[in-house]
Amino acid sequence: MSLKSILSQPLARRIAKRENRRAMDGASKQLAVLKALLRKGQHSIFGQDHGLNPAMTTREFRKAVPVRDYEALKPWIDRSVAGESDVLWPGKPLYFCKTSGTTSGAKYIPLTRDSMPNHIGSARNALLAYIAETGKSEFLEGKMIFLQGSPELTKTSGGIPMGRLSGIVAHHVPSYLQANRLPSFEANCIEPWEAKIEAIVEETRNQDLRLISGIPSWVQNYFERLLLATGAKTVREVFPNFELFVYGGVAIEPYRAKFRELIGADVPTIELFPASEGFFAYQDRTDVEGLRLNVDDGMFFEFIAVDTYFDEEPERLGLDEVELGVQYALIISSNAGLWGYDIGDTIKFVSTDPHRIVVTGRIKHFTSAFGEHVIAEEVEGALNDAMQQMGGLVTEFHVAPQVNPPSGLPYHEWFIEFSEQPQDALGFAKSIDQSMIARNPYYKDLISGGVLRPAIVTLVNTGGFHSAMESLGRLGGQNKPPRLANDRNFSDSILLQETSKT
Repeated sequence: MSLKSILSQPLARRIAKRENRRAMDGASKQLAVLKALLRKGQHSIFGQDHGLNPAMTTREFRKAVPVRDYEALKPWIDRSVAGESDVLWPGKPLYFCKTSGTTSGAKYIPLTRDSMPNHIGSARNALLAYIAETGKSEFLEGKMIFLQGSPELTKTSGGIPMGRLSGIVAHHVPSYLQANRLPSFEANCIEPWEAKIEAIVEETRNQDLRLISGIPSWVQNYFERLLLATGAKTVREVFPNFELFVYGGVAIEPYRAKFRELIGADVPTIELFPASEGFFAYQDRTDVEGLRLNVDDGMFFEFIAVDTYFDEEPERLGLDEVELGVQYALIISSNAGLWGYDIGDTIKFVSTDPHRIVVTGRIKHFTSAFGEHVIAEEVEGALNDAMQQMGGLVTEFHVAPQVNPPSGLPYHEWFIEFSEQPQDALGFAKSIDQSMIARNPYYKDLISGGVLRPAIVTLVNTGGFHSAMESLGRLGGQNKPPRLANDRNFSDSILLQETSKT
């Protein structure tokens, strides 16, 4: 039986209709989710430590369970990693997702029997929603490639399987998808990334590839290596039936023009919002903005307005209290055993019926050395404005403050790697600055008040970002260069490569 006959139009419409119903009346669905979490979570050590019980009101829950980041939750996670049962959630986790941390080094995020369906089902539902809406399912008749981390698993000190999220999920891909799925298990296991991507290019170059999925920066790298290996001018020459690009992790807009050039055409896209902590949302419609929040899938969401985030006791809001267009930090409690967990991402709502969000950046990835609190959404928008006005194609970029320049006023420094440089580099920098002034009132005040001078663009030579990520041991997988920083740590790695100022 073909994959297209299994994932048929009637099935797609039926599941899409079911998921539409689950997404409605999100606030009441969330209350039911919280009750279910408390009912089961009360039997864990964490639950007993915090007096969890299903009779709790939301207010009582917030009083009992403070917002914590990984470091604050680590004492319980460490016990679970060591093999102790019933620590954060009844029983032992099925897996631990090992992901890169900051001050903590590696982070170990639990995945439980209760939480795994969220990770598996959401990706499937996104594809079925696309089929149900568009009627297009020809991509199911060809091969699909998922650029992801290694599926090889190790074990924690307590004997629990451990690996990267995408590698863990690879072990749960339905059997009916396996025949169409690339790359091979062997190629996926190759380390380092450079050798892996070469092997994937060789495995896929003669295949009828129709769906490609991955983080945009690494898919772009794959496309470039593919064209180099085949001598083709566009990806469409190699894969004439390439129909659908599925992505997550970063915004597509800064890459869209470059992708159009590499592919040789515009290809439909589906955006996902997966993380080690949960699969939070996915694009369910191509004709409306935003990703539909998984309000009825084992996760209780809370939101803290970004402009109050660093207050001593910021207010935590539920779905019934959020407003459109406001930047929020996302907090979750889930059936993976994460309680009041600050995942570090920022979002804003573009719809509340159903609840749809746009991912706007990372709460710790911002530039606010002078009180301006510039976020990823603003710099991505400014960069797109500059490309539309001045031309040029951007491969990667990073923004950091220059607080103590050798002379003159401080400024924001934009490190940009172009695949096609604009004719007027100074005009490009001016366009960025003007767009930032229009987008961020604090930045506008700092420029007009003579606290900052206009932004400076530092040109990064071809491959500079790739080399910087390689020097940090962060090539491939789910790693991605930060769009913003409030320090010079990542920019110092870029400056070790060859650069020049405009």
